[in-house]
Amino acid sequence: MRWLLAAVCLSFAMLSHASTTVTLDGKTVDKVLVIKAEHKLFLMNRGETLKTYRISLGKKPKGPKQREGDSRTPEGYYWIDWRKTSEKYNLAMHISYPNIKDQAAARKEGVPPGGMIMIHGTPIDDEFPEWYFNTLDWTEGCIAMKNDDMREVWSLVKDGTLIEIRP
Repeated sequence: MRWLLAAVCLSFAMLSHASTTVTLDGKTVDKVLVIKAEHKLFLMNRGETLKTYRISLGKKPKGPKQREGDSRTPEGYYWIDWRKTSEKYNLAMHISYPNIKDQAAARKEGVPPGGMIMIHGTPIDDEFPEWYFNTLDWTEGCIAMKNDDMREVWSLVKDGTLIEIRP
């Protein structure tokens, strides 16, 4: 009897999860690709681009992040590992920076690697409209996007998704 109850509960859980998964044309996002030089974020499924967004980067967009406070956006392979709502930047998804390679490079230079790299929205600011932020690189190393775009990415990208950030 316990076996039957466990099977029913497991089936219900799988059906509940499946109904909450948001897809694009029936395809789920299995990778986020960022091309820094193009200021683009791509949602991917099996190598196919599903959707593209314009992004802003750290104040020094060229080159990989080397240390805490350098205002650069990292380059490499990471994971979207958790998310939160943010009073300052609306929605935010954490990138698992620093990875082992980043930590080793920072340790070799004797500097802290930094952390708290996120994909996030833009501030709601009476002095500066949202479009102002979307036209320049202004973050401390994060990847920023328009709030409407961030809401869409939030719904399409699940925790545990691979993110590759290329120069």
